[in-house]
Amino acid sequence: MNDTIPATVIKIGGSTLGAQDTSLQDVVELHRQGQRPVVVHGGGAMISDWLKRLEIESHFVDGLRSTSAPAMEVVLGVLRGVVNTQLVAEIIALGGRAVGLSGVDGAIVQGEQYDERLGFVGRITAANADILNSLLDAGVIPVIAPIALEAPSQPLNINADTMAGEIARALGAAQLIFLTDVDGLMDGTGAVVDSLNAERAEALRAEGVLSGGMIPKIDACFRAAEVGVAAFIANGTQPHTVHRLVSGERIGTRIEA
Repeated sequence: MNDTIPATVIKIGGSTLGAQDTSLQDVVELHRQGQRPVVVHGGGAMISDWLKRLEIESHFVDGLRSTSAPAMEVVLGVLRGVVNTQLVAEIIALGGRAVGLSGVDGAIVQGEQYDERLGFVGRITAANADILNSLLDAGVIPVIAPIALEAPSQPLNINADTMAGEIARALGAAQLIFLTDVDGLMDGTGAVVDSLNAERAEALRAEGVLSGGMIPKIDACFRAAEVGVAAFIANGTQPHTVHRLVSGERIGTRIEA
């Protein structure tokens, strides 16, 4: 059992996965070097596509997808059935050992419904790293779909960025890396903010610069940074971004607690 090497949590979004993407190669290489990577993934674009195909109504409330019972079945099928399985298969094809799971498995991530307008969208109430640590100790890369369990048996749709932050926090990870399709958080002039503290984040939020999908990423980074996790937002469409960050290169935006 190797408790001396903390995990590295990598959030992969659909916008960064493509023909030129090296994120999964980096994950497998990290694992080969004795590191302990954990992958958390999203899949919003594919969910939208399937909801449209199946003619299931879907809308967004404050940036979150309102999830009805029929929509929740699609969320489960796409995230756990399609995206998760594809990522695990790709990691294995690259020579890694991976296991796919969601927050429901072993009740790793627990949540609760909190806004009737959002339906089966949850906020996280607890995250337990025991099963993840067991997998890491066994030399396996966990690949996690953003679904939580509301007791006794209701799966909930969770924002994948929020999920990654809470898992990094529970694991006491060394690093939390958000891979996106931009170079980091941009300021009002379009320049990358290389270091972000809470005060600067509030100022950028007030200016309307920090908005949309970047908000849950930043909030998750601060949650993880509170317990000493080094948190980054960087461009996953660039070659070997994960490797460069883990090697100590200063790219993207680093969040300071």
